[in-house]
Amino acid sequence: MIIPRSPQPDVEVAIRAATSYLAGYDLGYGHGTLEAVDDATWLVLEAVGISPLAPLQAHELGQTLNNELIDKIEEWLQKRALKRMPAAYIVGRTWFAGLEIKVDERVLIPRSPFAEFVLQDCFGLLDTEKMERVLDLCTGSGCIALAAAVAFPDATVDGCDISADALALARENVSHHQLEQRVNLVQSDLFTALDSRYDLILTNPPYVDRFDMENMPAEFAHEPELGLAAGEDGLDIVRKILIQCPDYLKPGGALVCEVGNSAEALQQRFAGWPFTWLEFEQGGAGIFFIEREDIIASAAGPG
Repeated sequence: MIIPRSPQPDVEVAIRAATSYLAGYDLGYGHGTLEAVDDATWLVLEAVGISPLAPLQAHELGQTLNNELIDKIEEWLQKRALKRMPAAYIVGRTWFAGLEIKVDERVLIPRSPFAEFVLQDCFGLLDTEKMERVLDLCTGSGCIALAAAVAFPDATVDGCDISADALALARENVSHHQLEQRVNLVQSDLFTALDSRYDLILTNPPYVDRFDMENMPAEFAHEPELGLAAGEDGLDIVRKILIQCPDYLKPGGALVCEVGNSAEALQQRFAGWPFTWLEFEQGGAGIFFIEREDIIASAAGPG
């Protein structure tokens, strides 16, 4: 028994008991939460039907739980602790750039700082009012494509992925937000099935190097390896993107690419390239901005 059943517990008691239970395990965090209390609160509130986004009200904390709800919460807590399953997979959804995103083990769980970049008008690096066409390369759940469609209401957004399973879930998310008229999903191995030119290419491709793949917390094993692993130095996919993307960018267009912990390897491999590394107020790093013309000039130069 994780949550005491006598006297009949309320939401606050359940959260405390759930936090204590999860804290007793050496769990990994990195899918949108930071510690045991975050996951405990999320799981309890989702089970009860209280939004985890809004500030908790006193009457919500005092809501009593019946045995059926307690059973559900304890089942979820055991999945989190014993199976090391991320909370987002357990409840089946998360949020990205303020948008609800359905998730399961077909896709990575959205947690990229890309959300801040899209919401904050591309940090002033581009004239977003003139943006007509945007590509989300390696779209996964479709979260970045959807965020871009909301942030740039005059733009058409393409989202592509090599995984048919990921695209099936992305279509559910596009439909959920009623953006079928502006978000197009395409199965493509990077650019192979694309024939458009874009004002902006956003991509959170696989970028995890061999060492990190072998040493990640067990929670990450629930995510599709196809969306994570990128060779010895983590740059197998990013190298292809940098070489190929100028052919798919309009003059004056730009690439914004997340490389995470492989940023150092990228800077060594592409020494001298004028990457602009984005800084985020809400946390996160490892995303660079580079314009099409700078890619072409750098690729033609030494190295």
